[in-house]
Amino acid sequence: MRPVIFVVAGDPDSARLFRSVLEGEHFAVRAFATAAEVLDQTSRPDLFLLDRELPDADGLELCSDIRKSPLWADLPVIFVSNRCSESERVAGLMLADDYIAKPFGSLELVARVRAVLRRTRHGQAPSRLMAGDLELDSESLTVQVRGRSVRMTVMEFRLLAYLALNMEKSFSRDQLLHAVWDARFVTPRTVDVHVRRVREKIEPHPEMPRYLQTIRGKGYRLVPGPLPPRSAHLLGHGAFSGAAHVQSLSPA
Repeated sequence: MRPVIFVVAGDPDSARLFRSVLEGEHFAVRAFATAAEVLDQTSRPDLFLLDRELPDADGLELCSDIRKSPLWADLPVIFVSNRCSESERVAGLMLADDYIAKPFGSLELVARVRAVLRRTRHGQAPSRLMAGDLELDSESLTVQVRGRSVRMTVMEFRLLAYLALNMEKSFSRDQLLHAVWDARFVTPRTVDVHVRRVREKIEPHPEMPRYLQTIRGKGYRLVPGPLPPRSAHLLGHGAFSGAAHVQSLSPA
């Protein structure tokens, strides 16, 4: 079965171009001209391709609505935009899985779509990850921190899940960019912004992090917290498939 992509683009020429390129690579495409049109849908695509410039909303607003939807919250989203500044890309990547700056070639578009689909693989069973004081639930995109539940964005969750699966191992910003984002136009600042936001959600005192630590000269690492170290255990698959080198653990 061909992967289904919902394309949301207010410009008819852009919509026709996206459809032509993606259908030529054996994707099934449904095109929508406004945010309102796509929000009326009740089916699940494999991926959203959103133009930032829509006639009835900013693409960021639409992506935020997608992330709040029980039907779509776990689905991958790619932005395309002529807003190319670092601040605009970082704002987009707070919500989306990738951000493609215009102009771009058809080969790049297809490669980005395929890369995001490989990383996300949203159709697998829900999973849960226990790592020290933290319990990550990929179905609800929530993290339990010593009994307190906090909600994450998709990219915040993937970053934390990747670090949890590699507990106490340090990663540079570049390593995290390749493992979690795999996007050419993302900068190291993107990692720093996501780390800060994750800390604000899981740390008792974000300015003195207990879990997500900065290792001078190396980058970041996740530690179990004040309790005795415990190994991270992965049950099933799901949103954790965005992390590199994940293996399922068979029941004992």
